[in-house]
Amino acid sequence: MFCEKCKSLMIPLNGTWVCKKCDYQKKVNKKDSHVITTKREEHELVVIDEEVDTLPKTKARCSKCDNTEAFWRLQQTRAADEPETRIYRCTECGHTWREY
Repeated sequence: MFCEKCKSLMIPLNGTWVCKKCDYQKKVNKKDSHVITTKREEHELVVIDEEVDTLPKTKARCSKCDNTEAFWRLQQTRAADEPETRIYRCTECGHTWREY
């Protein structure tokens, strides 16, 4: 959630979104109900309880459901002098696979 006044990132605190930059506050409503907050020391952790489709998509065939579109990301899984690993996740069934 971003602040309507200064566009900074807001954090949930006691059922209210609070902007740390300008102190603007907004009540958490039902459409924001996927956000769960848990206390850890004096800070609150925010856990998103649903998948958010923010990864880029590409054409790739899923071996489980034959869908032709997948989310993808690159991750360094081996030594730094080795190429990255491409990790795909099917947009339909969520099956994950990697390509070296």
